[in-house]
Amino acid sequence: MLPPKITIKNIKEARRAFEQNEPRDLFYRAARVLVDLSLDRKIKLTLAESIAVLLQTWNKAYYRFRKFDNEHYCDIEKLFQKHLKSLCNYRKLTIKNLGDDDEQKIMRIFKDFEIVLGPVGAPKSLHLIAPSIFPLWDRAIAAAYNTPLKKSGNNAYNYVQFLWATRQQCVWLRKQGKAKDLLKSIDEYNYCKYTKKWI
Repeated sequence: MLPPKITIKNIKEARRAFEQNEPRDLFYRAARVLVDLSLDRKIKLTLAESIAVLLQTWNKAYYRFRKFDNEHYCDIEKLFQKHLKSLCNYRKLTIKNLGDDDEQKIMRIFKDFEIVLGPVGAPKSLHLIAPSIFPLWDRAIAAAYNTPLKKSGNNAYNYVQFLWATRQQCVWLRKQGKAKDLLKSIDEYNYCKYTKKWI
C-alpha cells in the first residue's frame, strides 16, 4: 500500500492549523514529560498515571461510557509489567530501524494494549513510551490510510500496515530535510487533514 504523499510544506501548514485550533497539545507535551520522568523514577506518578494525562484528554470519547477507575489503572499497569522491557528497547530506536522481524512482536503488544485501551488509546499510550516508533491514529486517519478500524481487539494487523505506511512517509520527509519529531508531525498533518479537515 502506497501511503498518502506528504511534504515539508504540508507539515508546516498542518502545524500552523494545529497550533491555531487545538489547545489540547499542552496535554500531549505534559504527558511526554511525565512519562519520561516516570520511566527515570524521578516522580512518584506511575507510568499508568502519567499516561492517563493524555488518555483522559485526547481519548475522552472512549471513556464516555467506561470508567477510568483504580481497576482500569491496574489493568494499564499490568500491560506495562508485561511489555515494558520490549517498549524500553523500542524507545531507543526510530521507526526506520524496524524490520520484518518486529511485525509480530508489535502486533502482540498492540493487541494487548488495544484490549484494555481501545484501538485509538493503544497507540497513544505506546507512542508516549516510544515516540519515534509508534505512530498515532484515530478512526478518520485509519480510514484515510485504507486501514479502517474494526472491533476492538482486531486491529493489530491494520495498525502494523499503518506503521509501515508512516515509515515510508518518514523516508520522504528525511529526503526533504525534515528529521525531528517525524511521527508527531505526521500525526498533526493527518489530524488536521483527515480528522478535522482544517487543511
